Amino acid sequence: MNLQGMSPPGARAFADALTSTQREFLADAARRANAEPPLHLNTFWISGGGPAEPLQLGRMEPERAALLATLLPDCHFQANGETAGLHWQVLALPANERSTLLQAALEQCHARGLVHGWRKEAFAFWHHDCLVPPDDEHPPLLAVERAGFRFLGMRSHAVHINGFTPDGRLWCGRRALTKATDPGMLDNVTAGGLPAGESPLGCALRELQEEAGAVLEDARSLHDAGLVRTARMDAGGWHDETLLVYNWACADGWEPANQDGEVAGFVCLNAAQTFAQIEAGAFTQDAVASLARGLGLL
Repeated sequence: MNLQGMSPPGARAFADALTSTQREFLADAARRANAEPPLHLNTFWISGGGPAEPLQLGRMEPERAALLATLLPDCHFQANGETAGLHWQVLALPANERSTLLQAALEQCHARGLVHGWRKEAFAFWHHDCLVPPDDEHPPLLAVERAGFRFLGMRSHAVHINGFTPDGRLWCGRRALTKATDPGMLDNVTAGGLPAGESPLGCALRELQEEAGAVLEDARSLHDAGLVRTARMDAGGWHDETLLVYNWACADGWEPANQDGEVAGFVCLNAAQTFAQIEAGAFTQDAVASLARGLGLL
């Protein structure tokens, strides 16, 4: 087992309490969380910047692509070839203008009741194969409402934190019933989408405070465990996300307290209890993938 990134002793103790069969099950579950897109989805391309090849933005249902073609200027379908799909010819425009145009189209879709979970918060998109967000010298291609990413099938980023106690247990949050996705399911102690303009570490620290009531004066208790990709169809559309995973060494005796209403409660589970809940389907797919990444199983 690869222990890189598993610095907290509690993470090692948790992993040691799992059988080899359980570890293999978790690794397989994490791999299954990264599905291939259905063939019927239309690819959404951005092009028009001269001789450069078009860049993939996302994947969406054909009826959504047809609607978007009527809402976005310089947008048309290409029927054949490797870049068949919906082409939006605005690469020559500045990033802020692209963002404004796409945001306006998404707002029209939202007004028609087609985009759910509207948050009035922007996500950034750099390119389809972007794993870790680049530095400030590489601005995003565009930034729009986060709910629009799933509607358009654009890849987003999120931060997920595995909170391990010193004796090898795992703090888990139960998602509020008001959440747009996976309401009532067990999740990491803290997890949240990465807003435009925020660093992964900054997002992790903020989410820990908002969701679990933890204020870290010393971020060295957070250990970068790498990343994992998840992708699947759900009610909102094609969900395609890179999860930036941290293992957190929780202080002995610490207990989480939600501050923002997004978590219904918390449970602290040992390895056997966690595995039983995962096997029963009580955890979100993203939480399972984040745990497998944090334990070095991928």
